[in-house]
Amino acid sequence: MEGTVLVRGSGDVASAVAHLFFREGYKIVMHDVERPAATRRAMAFCDAFFDGEAVLEGVAARMRRTLAEIAAAADTHGEVVVTTLELGELLRGLRPGVLVDARMRKHVQPEVQIGLAPFTVGLGPGFTAGETVDVAVETGWGDDLGRVIRRGGTRTLAGEPQTIAGHARDRYVYAPAAGAFRTALAIGEMVTAGQEVARIGDEVLRAPIDGALRGLTRDGARVGVRAKVIEVDPRGAEAPIRGIGERPGRIARGALEAVRGRS
Repeated sequence: MEGTVLVRGSGDVASAVAHLFFREGYKIVMHDVERPAATRRAMAFCDAFFDGEAVLEGVAARMRRTLAEIAAAADTHGEVVVTTLELGELLRGLRPGVLVDARMRKHVQPEVQIGLAPFTVGLGPGFTAGETVDVAVETGWGDDLGRVIRRGGTRTLAGEPQTIAGHARDRYVYAPAAGAFRTALAIGEMVTAGQEVARIGDEVLRAPIDGALRGLTRDGARVGVRAKVIEVDPRGAEAPIRGIGERPGRIARGALEAVRGRS
């Protein structure tokens, strides 16, 4: 479909890309697995994969199951379309002009995606322009955040998360085991250090510090061992919980620059 962009992933970065491209007039289809395990769900379209619909900064995303539904909904440009349709079937039936891999799978070497669409963009560590994708975009904090890379690769994953109020990696909780993530709490709730937040099987996951739940994997999502599942923001009520964050926004602008500047 002419003017269609397929975005892989549904986390905060993928959602910022989908949101910006949609606002710029592109037809957007987001693809992910059933019950994806994103954490910053109030900053993303992720919940549409559970509830059938989600809204991010005034833009609605809705689940569509068949190629006919996907094509019709995308063509009207009234919503961001999300789907779990098998990727090969989706690519063959939709024939998007652009594919953006925004899954941000930091510890997984990306597969080659050149040829899946006429123009491919990779976001995050491991992508090499001209080898795995046509163009890559830097996603690490720093002066190069959002930089378009037309030759060579993005930086390898290194260093600590951004420090907030004196807390860096200790703001996060990682899954001690693979399994179904169960929680009765919601994004934005205040928690205290040591408070039970969730369970994976018999494993209890507790808040590492006092603050607000900025990131919380959806109840019922299946997670892998060592996956990031909880994020506590020490700023509490002042924490930016909802909407598009600074880093995802800059990455999205880089992706848009890459697409607009393609030869």
